[in-house]
Amino acid sequence: MSTPEAQLRAYLAAYAAKDLDAIAGMLADEVVLQDWNLRVQGRAAVLAETQKNFDAVRTLHIELLHLYAVADEHPPRAAAQLRIVVDETIELEVVDALHFDAQGRITAIRAYKG
Repeated sequence: MSTPEAQLRAYLAAYAAKDLDAIAGMLADEVVLQDWNLRVQGRAAVLAETQKNFDAVRTLHIELLHLYAVADEHPPRAAAQLRIVVDETIELEVVDALHFDAQGRITAIRAYKG
């Protein structure tokens, strides 16, 4: 099984590439997505919100500034401080925190802005 750090890096790469299929394969059935605007639960709802984000932008660039991961506690988790550039003009400072199940699937994605 992959480490939480590797899983977070793979999720960020798939997100930056707007690869919804790759993200779908990373999610647990009852995954929760929460950010500064919304909270949804379940793979279909999370994928729908992710697709909305992808449709709303032309380009995404995600720069990983710092990463923290814990593999030996339950649940395994990882967090990253990110600089996200949307459409080459909008810059966001974001912290993403992910939790994983025993199979390495994402069970929670929490994003904090600012």
